[in-house]
Formats: sequence, structure tokens, C-alpha cells
Amino acid sequence: MKWLFLAGAILSEVTAALSLQAAVERPGWYALVVVGYVGSFFLLIQVLRRGMAIGVAYGIWGASGVALTAVLAAVLFGQSLTPVMLVGIGLIAAGVLLVEIGSQRALAARREGAR
Repeated sequence: MKWLFLAGAILSEVTAALSLQAAVERPGWYALVVVGYVGSFFLLIQVLRRGMAIGVAYGIWGASGVALTAVLAAVLFGQSLTPVMLVGIGLIAAGVLLVEIGSQRALAARREGAR
């Protein structure tokens, strides 16, 4: 269930970020910006309440948000998405993966130590 909440938090944050870009020309979009960010933090809190470590949750949330926002901004607003940016997105994903692997190892070590 925590992964579902995390996915919702990511989508809500990306919606807010894209709405922020849309609000530059049409201020009515600011309402969705506020709702998106409030909803994202609410869902992120639900993830933490279900036991996911903040470093992992925030890392996945932030990195996924950056990557998805960059790709969707290119599609929706015609913004640049260069090969260098794609490499950067790949490096962000690799960094989040390393944090998750490290978190799982630390959790396993704690469980072993508790026995």
C-alpha cells in the first residue's frame, strides 16, 4: 500500500509542477498547483506512516518527480530534452536505486542484529 501512496504522491507533485508552468500564462492553474502540492505531501506522509524510510521515500519521490516533469514538460510545453538531460535523468535513477539498495541492506543488518 505504501508504494501506491508513493506513486500518488509523485503524480500529484508532477501535476502541481506542470500546472505551475501552465499558470505562467493562465493564473487559474494556481489552484491546481496548491491542490497538487498539498495532496503530494499528504500522500508522502501516508508513505512514511506505513514504514518507508524518509531517505528512500523522498529520494524516489524527488527523483521520479524531476524525471517525469522533465519528460512531460517536453511533451506538453515543447521544452528541451537534450541527450545530456537524459543522461542526468539516468544518473538520478541510478542514485535512487543505490539509496534503495543501501536501505534494504541496512534493514537486513538491523534485523540480523536483533536476533
